[in-house]
Amino acid sequence: MDISWWQLAGFMIILLIPFGISRYFELGLNRDMLHAIIRMLVQLILVGVYLQYLFELNSLTVNLLWLTLMLLIGASAIISKAKLSRRLLYLPVLIGLSLGLFPVLWLMIVYLLSPEPLYSAQYLIPTAGMLLGNCLSGNIVALQRLFGAFEDRKAEYEGALALGASSYQASLPFIRTAMQQSFAPILASMATTGLVTLPGMMTGQILGGVAPLIAIKYQIVILVAIFVTLTVSVSSSLLLSINTAVTVNGRVKRAP
Repeated sequence: MDISWWQLAGFMIILLIPFGISRYFELGLNRDMLHAIIRMLVQLILVGVYLQYLFELNSLTVNLLWLTLMLLIGASAIISKAKLSRRLLYLPVLIGLSLGLFPVLWLMIVYLLSPEPLYSAQYLIPTAGMLLGNCLSGNIVALQRLFGAFEDRKAEYEGALALGASSYQASLPFIRTAMQQSFAPILASMATTGLVTLPGMMTGQILGGVAPLIAIKYQIVILVAIFVTLTVSVSSSLLLSINTAVTVNGRVKRAP
């Protein structure tokens, strides 16, 4: 069933509730919430129009360019939100995202979905978007924890170096902690999916008339794909970032 624009506008009246909460508790978030809502509406409408055009065009070149743009923007967003050096870490994060995305995306498109043609935008772009979107927060958390540890646990790091550890060996406890904290949310989500939460993709398919068992199969595929993409991209980004931002003698580079 379609939702009319008037119905959508009417439903959005419930946004008065979070605005009221912010005002009552003097959170000072009304301007930020309004800005976020307006950006969401404009961006989603424009993307919807563009994706419809992209699906109809269905060009291999355009699809690959769009995937590249998604990766570039995703890497930029991670560095920006983590508040780290773009000059030092942009390339490691971009490579990490690529290493996590492309093998899993290829396996899903070629082995499972098998659209005609294989580069069909209707399958390629939304699938890549789901995988990348769920990698952003994990990479942000991991990088923040890693480089925060160099400051918060400086004595431990320098002590390991003084005892003869390499920069990688001295950094390994920080890398391990960053990975654990980055993976924790998706592990919790996977452990409660079906009992506590019904994921958006599965719910959307069921509302669209797909049989529940078919929707569940797709949701399992997506969760597994997201988990693998996240673990590969985070571990790759952390290791490449260490190689880029930490010198052989253990000095952590600082750059604007």
